[in-house]
Amino acid sequence: MSLPECDFYVGIDWAAETHAVCVQNATGRITAEFTIEHTADGFATLLARLGRLADDPMQVTVAIERPDGRLVDALLEAGYPVVPVSPNAIKTWRDGEVLSGAKSDAGDAAVIAEYLRLRSHRLRPATPFTAQTKAVRTVVRTRDDIVAMRTAATNQLTALLDAHWPGATKVFADIESPIALEFLTRYPTAKHAAGLGEKRMAAFCVKHGYSGRRPAAELLTRLRAAPAGTTDPDLVEAVRDAVLALVAVLRTLGAVRKDLDRSVTAHLGEHPDAAIFTSLPRSGQINAAQVLAEWGDSRQAYDSPDAVAALAGLTPVTKASGKYHAVHFRWACNKRFRKAMTTFADNSRHQSPWAAEVYRRAIQRGHDHPHAVRVLARAWVRVIYRCWLDRQPYDPARHGNANKINSGQLAA
Repeated sequence: MSLPECDFYVGIDWAAETHAVCVQNATGRITAEFTIEHTADGFATLLARLGRLADDPMQVTVAIERPDGRLVDALLEAGYPVVPVSPNAIKTWRDGEVLSGAKSDAGDAAVIAEYLRLRSHRLRPATPFTAQTKAVRTVVRTRDDIVAMRTAATNQLTALLDAHWPGATKVFADIESPIALEFLTRYPTAKHAAGLGEKRMAAFCVKHGYSGRRPAAELLTRLRAAPAGTTDPDLVEAVRDAVLALVAVLRTLGAVRKDLDRSVTAHLGEHPDAAIFTSLPRSGQINAAQVLAEWGDSRQAYDSPDAVAALAGLTPVTKASGKYHAVHFRWACNKRFRKAMTTFADNSRHQSPWAAEVYRRAIQRGHDHPHAVRVLARAWVRVIYRCWLDRQPYDPARHGNANKINSGQLAA
């Protein structure tokens, strides 16, 4: 979906409390510059002033350095084409246009408006999501952020234990498992575990429902084989407090993640496109929701599967000049989308023979595992795009190339 020709180009320099606005006409003349507050009244002022520019909102295109948020929602709901622009692109443009190196909010808004006016033929407007897609995206992204926070807390706890009580990380296979957290709650330091023997360990395992197959004696051997822990009385209590604090954080994040898992599943089940993404091999509820949340539901958002693949960072960037020619990894993309698609692709090859063959051939061509997974994800984008356009679940029987694995002419 490309931008329509219009009479006015608006640049908004977004900030936490106030936003600078610059309006240029089609010739590049600045017709208005003002600021608005990040409040309901500020949004109303902006919409009123834009409304006076033209009766048709499609004649006023707006560029802003944010892809979402309430200001973007307000502009889209009022019918204005909104173009999310990359801050890095604006910085590069500013460096080339403003030779003095001067910078101000008003100046930035003018740079954004100028960038929009001169490059509108290359830019794409944002496509508003339905409320159902916004709901899925909200809970999915929050859930993914919680998972990242839990991973960071786990790494922090592991580093703390490695520094002061290495044996505690060896007793159970997963330091963030419920049994491991119970163990650290009862024995947060080496001093607290000084009297721990085989009988006590066995009783602890029974009390907390340890489901592993390792006997208490083996667990104790793991504990004692590691370097001795800190027993300095001046340090032990500090280590105890730090360990218990991180254990509490992990428990809370674990509980919150489970709640969000249920919320993701519930909101996904209410989405009209859910059947498309859950029908994909080994997608699962969470990963299907992750892909849907970033893919979106507007059929006007993409003019081809290549546009989807580029957004997800699955297509490389080619640089050529004279005799120089190089193909590089695509850094500028929706990184959540890339992670969702590559996670799905990697899982799919364990169920879909077609996906396994695409992956195998990529490896055979000399690609490493991450590259081969991206190749497979790009192939899946073409398949999913057709299902998505037709609003039909994936059916391997209708996927022609899935039935031609042995033909020697495999394609997506």
